[in-house]
Amino acid sequence: MQQDLLNDALVTIRHADREGHPTAAVHPTSRLIAEVLRLFREHDYIQEFTFVPDGRGGRYEVVLSRRINSCGVIKPRVAVAHDRLERYESRFLPAQDFGLLVLSTNQGVLSHLEAREKKIGGRLLAYVY
Repeated sequence: MQQDLLNDALVTIRHADREGHPTAAVHPTSRLIAEVLRLFREHDYIQEFTFVPDGRGGRYEVVLSRRINSCGVIKPRVAVAHDRLERYESRFLPAQDFGLLVLSTNQGVLSHLEAREKKIGGRLLAYVY
């Protein structure tokens, strides 16, 4: 029984990237996973992802770019203000300006860079570097 779909998706992507596979199949799907994959694509951690319908509700086919060193979810999902993001950057990312924190905000799923620029906070969901 799957408890955290986002965690399962990121583990699948991380393992496929580490093993050198060109693609990864992520299932089951959700809008949250799609938004996180969109951010990964915008920041060139993956090349592309597409939704492929199948008998189980569908899956995302993710084309990897071999740039992911690590990725994962942040548990518990901590609420953080925009001026406190630096504290969590140093905790989850290996170096300054290296990697990406993913936040769920009232304006959608954003990277920590966009959240800081817009001066909004949210809940930390995931990291990638």
